[in-house]
Amino acid sequence: MEMAAFLGTLFGFMTFGIPIAIVLVLCAIVLMLVMGQFDPLAIAQAMVTGTNSFPLMAIPFFMLAGEIMSQGGLSARIVEFANLSVGKVRGGLGYAAIIASIIFAGLSGSAVADAAALGAILIPIMKSKGYKLGRSAGFICAGAVIAPIIPPSIPMIVLGTSVNLSITRLFMAGIIPGLILGIALLIAWFFVVRIDGYTDTITYTKEERRKIFKESLPALMMPVLIVGGIRLGIFTPTEAGAFAVVYALIVCRFVYKELDIDQIGDIFSAAAKSTATVMFIVAAATAVGFYITTAQVPAQVAGALGGLIDKPMLLLLTINAFLFAIGMVMDLTPNILIFAPVLFPVIQQAGIDPYFFAVIMTLNLCIGLISPPVGTVLYVGCGVAKIDFGRLVKGILPFLLVEISILLLCILFPSLIMGPLKLIMGT
Repeated sequence: MEMAAFLGTLFGFMTFGIPIAIVLVLCAIVLMLVMGQFDPLAIAQAMVTGTNSFPLMAIPFFMLAGEIMSQGGLSARIVEFANLSVGKVRGGLGYAAIIASIIFAGLSGSAVADAAALGAILIPIMKSKGYKLGRSAGFICAGAVIAPIIPPSIPMIVLGTSVNLSITRLFMAGIIPGLILGIALLIAWFFVVRIDGYTDTITYTKEERRKIFKESLPALMMPVLIVGGIRLGIFTPTEAGAFAVVYALIVCRFVYKELDIDQIGDIFSAAAKSTATVMFIVAAATAVGFYITTAQVPAQVAGALGGLIDKPMLLLLTINAFLFAIGMVMDLTPNILIFAPVLFPVIQQAGIDPYFFAVIMTLNLCIGLISPPVGTVLYVGCGVAKIDFGRLVKGILPFLLVEISILLLCILFPSLIMGPLKLIMGT
C-alpha cells in the first residue's frame, strides 16, 4: 500500500511538471497521511537533518571550484593540452574532447559542468573544421558522463552520504571504470572518423608546444593533487573541495591572470544557485526517505525481489533495467536519493558488494543523463551547440550504445571494478 502510494504520487506529480524537490516533499506528506500520521514539523526536521552533513559540504566547494575554473581560463588550458596531445591524429578534435573530459572529470565532478565548459570551447572549433554538428555535440555530451564517475564525483558524495558508504573508497572505485568508459569512446570515435570522413589535423610549432605545456601544467596538477591527497589521507573529500577552490583561485587569478576581482561575486552567486538546487533536493529526499523507511518500503521491495536474492546476476540485471528506465525520465541526484536507500538493503542481502553496486548504479544513472526524453546533459548540449533535440539524439546514439555496452561489461565482470579498487586501497 505504502509503496504504491509513494510511486503513484512520485510519477503522478512529475507528469504535471512540478519541480522534483517539491514532488518529493509532497510524497513525504502523502506517505505521512497513508500511515495515519500528521506531523508537518517532522518533515521540516528531517529536511534540516538531511542537509546537516559534513561530507555534503564538499558539494558547494566543488561547484564553486568548477565555476572558477570555467571563467578563469583553466578549462581552456585543459582543452589546449588535449589538442596538443592528439592534434596530429586524424579527427584529433574528437579524441581531444574525451581526453579533456577525463582531465576535467578530475576537477568538477559534474557532467553538466563538463558538457557546458568543454562544449562551449570545442563545438565551435569542430563546426569550423566541417564536423557534423549533431555528432560533435553528441560526442561531447557522451564524454561528459565520465565526470561523475572519476573522482571527485558529486553524485558519489550524495550516494555515499545517503547509504553511509566511505566517500574516499567510492572515489577510488570510480577511477578505472571512468577510464574504461573514456577508452571505449575513443575507440568508437576511431570508427566514426572513418565513417564520416574527417581528415583534419592540428600542428604546433616547437615553441607553441612548449608554451601550451607550460601553461597547462598547473591545470593538470589539480586532479593529481585532489585524488592523490584523498587517497593518501592528506585531506577528506570535503577538505579536498576546499583545497580545489583555493587552488583554482590562485591559479586563475595569479598564474593565468584571467580572473578579475569583479567576477568573483558573479561566480559565487552562480555556485550558490547550483548548490541550493542540489541541497533542496537532498533535503526533500531525506524527508521522503524517513517515511519510506518508517513505512518499510525497502522490506516490501526486498519481498518483491525475494525470488532473485539467490540469483545475484539476475537481480543485478533486473535492478539495472529498472534504473535505466527511471534514469530516462528523472535526473541523477533525485534518483540516487530516492532509490539508493531502497535498493542497497536488497543487494546486500544477495551478497553483492555495496561499493561495486554504487559504481554500477552511478554509471547507469549517468547514462540516463544522455538518454531521451529527459537527459539533462542533452539539453545542455542543445543550448551550447544551438541545435534541436532530435538532431542531437541522432548524433549521440552510437556513443550511447557504447556506454550501455560498458555498463553491461562491468555488471558481468565485477573484477573490472573491485580488482583495481582492492589494488588502490590495499584491501
